Amino acid sequence: MRMVTWTIRLTVFLVVLVFAVRNTEPVTLRFWFDQAWQAPLVIVLLAFFAAGAVLGLAATVGTTLRQRREILRLRREARARPQPQSQPGAAPPPAAEG
Repeated sequence: MRMVTWTIRLTVFLVVLVFAVRNTEPVTLRFWFDQAWQAPLVIVLLAFFAAGAVLGLAATVGTTLRQRREILRLRREARARPQPQSQPGAAPPPAAEG
């Protein structure tokens, strides 16, 4: 299994490397007010990919923090609840196996 994983990683790396080597021509991005930015195509693509990844992660931060707060609140509530008492003569609960 490990060999298959490394073969896939190597293949993806080589495909991306060949793509980068073949796309080094400069491209011009034109912004407002006649501003322009000129860079190799592969750098432009990498920059936009990285910006998309950062924006995607930033979009999940709020939800993740809200879920963590909810988990902490539920744990506190569970600890604060009184535990049910076992009846006299009843068999003890089965031990958890780990």
